[in-house]
Amino acid sequence: MILYSISQQLLYLTASRLDIMFVVCLCARFQANPKESHLKAAKRVLKYLKGTTNVGLWYPSHSSIHLIGYSDSDFDGCKLDQKSTSGTCHLLGSSLISWHSKKQSCVALSTAEAEYITVGSCCVQILWLKQQLEDFGLKISKVPSLCDNTSAINLTKNQIQHSRIKHIEIRHHFIRDHVNNGDCEMKFIEIRLQLVDIFTKPLPKDMFSF
Repeated sequence: MILYSISQQLLYLTASRLDIMFVVCLCARFQANPKESHLKAAKRVLKYLKGTTNVGLWYPSHSSIHLIGYSDSDFDGCKLDQKSTSGTCHLLGSSLISWHSKKQSCVALSTAEAEYITVGSCCVQILWLKQQLEDFGLKISKVPSLCDNTSAINLTKNQIQHSRIKHIEIRHHFIRDHVNNGDCEMKFIEIRLQLVDIFTKPLPKDMFSF
């Protein structure tokens, strides 16, 4: 009951403290049957928050209207059910406006598949953000979607590799249409510059701070 109460409060806090998103979502998975180790982890998050009250999101008044998305996944990240964790974030100029960390609903058979599913989630959010911006009179085409897996990027562009992807659910293949229509543009990013790692896996202190 204590873990449930702490988790619910921390989940609410992730609306402004993205740095605790991954660990809070991880703790929330064990609300129904928590162990002492899960409670200790939740308390460590509270101690971290107490020491970082000066940390928050930054929204500068002068920023370019440039939308960009990042996507990444931690293949086989959950050792209980072997499901991967997806993470995405979207920036408008230098302002972070959307982010999420979520365990995938199905078991991915390869790193490329896990990344490909995450890229699809990133594309869905890009389409929604583009629609919102159009309501303000801002029309953006070919929104860059950055991914650190070249195989997943190739899958969005190559329509012939049926033997490699026929087992992936059809609903994830819609991203090909949107790449072809120019709604988003897949681009490669080096792993060391991948911002979304903070939403998908535990990181060393230096990388976490970066």
